[in-house]
Amino acid sequence: MHVDGQCHCGSVTYQAEIDPERVSICHCTDCQALTGSPYRVTVICAAEVRMTAGAPKVYGKRGDNGRIRFQHFCGDCGSPLFTSGEDGGPDDWGIRWGSIRQRGELTPRSQLWYRSAAPWVNDLRGLPARPTD
Repeated sequence: MHVDGQCHCGSVTYQAEIDPERVSICHCTDCQALTGSPYRVTVICAAEVRMTAGAPKVYGKRGDNGRIRFQHFCGDCGSPLFTSGEDGGPDDWGIRWGSIRQRGELTPRSQLWYRSAAPWVNDLRGLPARPTD
């Protein structure tokens, strides 16, 4: 599936080919800290992401599995955009779900690092909800 997207301010835009079956939720503590949220949603790319405007900043960190993951984000607005690894293989790039224009068509298919999931993450249905604020 062809997707395109951008950061919140529009300084960085991109295009990529993804497999809609490879959308996952990660509950690891790194994803929680990087997003300020209980989890992060990512889709794996078939190849490297193609920039169409701007260039993201990159931050690398060694994870619990011993591998370095590079976090690509907008240097202006801070929006998380991609992740990539030190190996640079074809499945090594992931796009952050929130930056994809077609995100409404992409449903998570799996969860990773579930042992770190917030204990309340599956109990949201009973919370009061407003359509807008």
